Amino acid sequence: MAELALDGSNPDVGLLRDINGLAKDAPGWFDRGVEFVGEYGLILLLVLLAGWCWWRVARRGPEAPAAVAGVLWSGVAAGIALLLNIPLRGFVERPRPFVDHDGLDVLIKGKTDFSFVSDHATLAMAVAVGLFLVSRKAGLVAIGLAFAEGFCRVYMGVHYPTDVVGGFALGTAVALLLAPPALALLTPLTTAIAGSARAGWLVRSARPARQPKGEPYPEPTSYDKDLAA
Repeated sequence: MAELALDGSNPDVGLLRDINGLAKDAPGWFDRGVEFVGEYGLILLLVLLAGWCWWRVARRGPEAPAAVAGVLWSGVAAGIALLLNIPLRGFVERPRPFVDHDGLDVLIKGKTDFSFVSDHATLAMAVAVGLFLVSRKAGLVAIGLAFAEGFCRVYMGVHYPTDVVGGFALGTAVALLLAPPALALLTPLTTAIAGSARAGWLVRSARPARQPKGEPYPEPTSYDKDLAA
């Protein structure tokens, strides 16, 4: 992989230079903005989106425990994908693009670890796919944020495009392939929490104020059904 990156005719390098070249022509304030967004901002937006999705699905009535388990899985999947990336990076040992290629506009200095695959792209796509399993609308927004994250990493000069694609693939694979066993474990946990007098609000927030204790949850509203579509 690293040897391929040294070939100037490699389209991976060409696309890297095309995207990173935009940074050279952009004003400094714009580069600083992309630096913040690509390093922290988009990840923070994904966390906030997951929190909003959690709050919405907790109003689904009897479906709430399974839906909250799905939102929880999106975060767990991201953590697992990042752990799997540690040995993968050590196996591939691909240097950062600015190590092998001169003339790049590197917006973040001090990156000394290997390049393949991108942690940010991996985390973003794992969360996005996990949320998509719960809510198509929230998931599509999250996938859009993940693609923006990948673009920013290349724009910043710290990753090749294939580093980003590899991160997307790893995050997607973990979120999809491990979802069935993970949800089989997480759903009983969220169901138990839903029945707790103290922590139940974390899973179920739609019970009407005057609903008698022990009565079943109301059917999901049309908005909740639309969220799940």
